[in-house]
Amino acid sequence: MTASAASAAISLPMNAQRESTSRREPGPPSQQRGAGAWQDWLFEHTTLFFAVFVLATLLFILIALGYSAIPAFDKFGLSFFTTNVWNPVKSEFGALAPIYGTLVTSLIALLIGVPVSFGIALFLTEMCPAALRRPLGTAVELLAAIPSIIYGMWGLFVFAPIFGDYIQPALTKIFGDLWILGPLFQGAPNGIGMLSAGIILSIMIIPFVASVMRDVFEIVPPVLKESAYGIGCTTWEVVWNVVLPYTKVGVIGGIMLGLGRALGETMAVTFVIGNAYRINASLFAPGNSIASALANEFNEAADPVHRASLIALGLVLFVLTTIVLACSRLLIAQLAKGEGRKT
Repeated sequence: MTASAASAAISLPMNAQRESTSRREPGPPSQQRGAGAWQDWLFEHTTLFFAVFVLATLLFILIALGYSAIPAFDKFGLSFFTTNVWNPVKSEFGALAPIYGTLVTSLIALLIGVPVSFGIALFLTEMCPAALRRPLGTAVELLAAIPSIIYGMWGLFVFAPIFGDYIQPALTKIFGDLWILGPLFQGAPNGIGMLSAGIILSIMIIPFVASVMRDVFEIVPPVLKESAYGIGCTTWEVVWNVVLPYTKVGVIGGIMLGLGRALGETMAVTFVIGNAYRINASLFAPGNSIASALANEFNEAADPVHRASLIALGLVLFVLTTIVLACSRLLIAQLAKGEGRKT
């Protein structure tokens, strides 16, 4: 047999094998491709509907609040935001005191809750024994499941008497004579007021902020921390120079989540803030917040101007939370711009 005949004999089985393979592996039919395109179209437009529905709901809430608050704005104008008079009998209303109480109690909650949350997250991720890590983490997360009214009842019947009898007199004795801090810690130690509400709020936001911080701390690549430990860094140096720069966006997100919870909290604050429409330099004095004002008076607001003023307070709270969210997004964007640059 010649070489050309041998090669022809070998090529015939190979050609037959390729033909059989092509017959065994047909392409997908056109009907299945059409079904896949239809499913993609349905999925895309369904998700688009959900996104538009959320935006439309927010817009509808904003329009409804603004329209219902028109009688209050027509009567008081911009003075509604600059006066602290709240007198339903004379139909005189001003939002300054509730706005002041909302901001002060939220600030106190952040000043107390954020450092505590940071310490909890740091301990659970860096220093906690493995046997205690899961039980302690679960215990912290369970605090978020407690209803706010339970926090309020505990604050009024348990925390407020102890706070008024022991802690407030001690704070007055320590800080009362100081030049700047003195006015903040003067007044009758009755256990309820702005400081009590801020402390209760700090306890309520701790599980949210601590859980977010713990989760973002755990995503730091171990090789980065091990390298820092390998060159002799302490735990604090590793956290400050490695963990925090790597997770700063998530940490800020957790803090903003806690701030949003503090701004809108209602029942717990209503129990311990004192519900007084006044602005006082002392943190021991009773005050009011936007949410507690709505909870106390909305069902009894028969006067249209009174009801419109309460709805205007709700609109102010809506705008405050929107501003907080926008500021957090801008801060995160600025931090993202600076990543990778030399400092």
